[in-house]
Amino acid sequence: MSKKTTRRNFIGQSAALTAGVGFWSGTSRISYGKDSALQGLSAACIGVGGKGSSDTSHIGEQGVNIVGLCDTDGGTLKKKGREFRDAKQYTDFREMLEELGDKVDIVTVSTPDHTHAVAAIRAMNMGKHVYCQKPLTWSISEARMMRETAAKTGVITQMGNQGTSADGFRESIEVLQSGAIGDVKEVHVWTNRPVWPQGKGRPAGEDPIPEDLNWEAWIGPAPMRPFKKGEYHRFNWRGWVDFGTGALGDMACHTTNMPVKALDLFDPIAVTAIKNPGIFEGETFPASSTLMFEFAERNGLAPCKFFWYDGGELPSEDVIKQLPEAFQKRVAQQREGGSKTSGAFLIGTKGTMFSPDDYGAEYQLLPKADFVDFKPPAQSLPRIPFKGAGDERQKWEFVQTVKGDYEPGTTANFDYAGRLTETILVGNLALRAGEGKRIEWNAEKMMSPNVPEVNQFVQRDARKGWELS
Repeated sequence: MSKKTTRRNFIGQSAALTAGVGFWSGTSRISYGKDSALQGLSAACIGVGGKGSSDTSHIGEQGVNIVGLCDTDGGTLKKKGREFRDAKQYTDFREMLEELGDKVDIVTVSTPDHTHAVAAIRAMNMGKHVYCQKPLTWSISEARMMRETAAKTGVITQMGNQGTSADGFRESIEVLQSGAIGDVKEVHVWTNRPVWPQGKGRPAGEDPIPEDLNWEAWIGPAPMRPFKKGEYHRFNWRGWVDFGTGALGDMACHTTNMPVKALDLFDPIAVTAIKNPGIFEGETFPASSTLMFEFAERNGLAPCKFFWYDGGELPSEDVIKQLPEAFQKRVAQQREGGSKTSGAFLIGTKGTMFSPDDYGAEYQLLPKADFVDFKPPAQSLPRIPFKGAGDERQKWEFVQTVKGDYEPGTTANFDYAGRLTETILVGNLALRAGEGKRIEWNAEKMMSPNVPEVNQFVQRDARKGWELS
């Protein structure tokens, strides 16, 4: 049997294995890949600097042969090439995918948000298994298309919110779903982001494009603009609405992941920007904001309000005073100009849960006196047997699922991650609507029936040559 035929058959086997797997199902059968149905997996990695550098290395550490490296920055590409000397180098992922073709089983996408969908959808339609960084996409409609493409092609997928693979994350979900704190009617999540510039306009003028930067490919599907040194490439892109999704997009796939999964917080019925300086000159997200998402009753769960705070904004004092005393001191220091804090606080009818961890992997039940004798419920979610840091565990889970050696499947597959990303990005629509304006949301149709002017931002037309396909 030829190598090409083997890969095609294996993709079909993988699709059958994971059919119907939303977020954990089946039973665990671990063989650690020693007798994999397909030996010698290979990968092409798109975006190999920053987080993409570790994504590439971690995939390689799982025994996957890295055959292609792509980065628009020639310096970054050359540096990663010293680690994977046999990998062919590209500055345009379209060329890499076209040329490598059947030589690749896995594609990783670790680029700025605005190029996630165009790269990942192209790879999935080629039958490639895809690992894509969070947030899954730049726009709501792209997240929906990613879900649909993954379902249509049957490939294995995983979004890079590594906390999903932590034992503590899964235990906290079991605790919440056991009813330990009763019906949760309020969720408060705050972050120390942004740590990049926001609340500024586009700089005047332009600078020469560095010789080793493929600016055309970096811009990708976004509207073309002049290169300006230090403004967009390499890190500050997160604050610009054409390229990033702000503090909400950057961190909410981590920090809201636990309450979203535990409480089925998908598809809000409305979102309001309680504090909203607005999108600055149509260019960058505001330096700080506070949002309120409203969720109706869901599968017997009580209606719930979810509050998001970024840029140093914090919950009210009524909420803060319910936190552990040591953390209250950190908040007091923040208010006096100290380091910003992050946290997630869930308020139930029988108690509260607090997580100071961005990934929801640590939790406390409060007030402590009410939970002195508390014991976690029996385990109902699988635990990953691989020992290592969160990133490595998530890559193990992905690669072993691709091999067919891990039956529970990937935890942050695009069906789950797409719904999570859709839900979160509705918040950025509220930032475009104005302070205090309640945006009703029809998740099925991906549109607001009462504030139609925000619907134009649910999707955008890509530049020619960078369409979703």
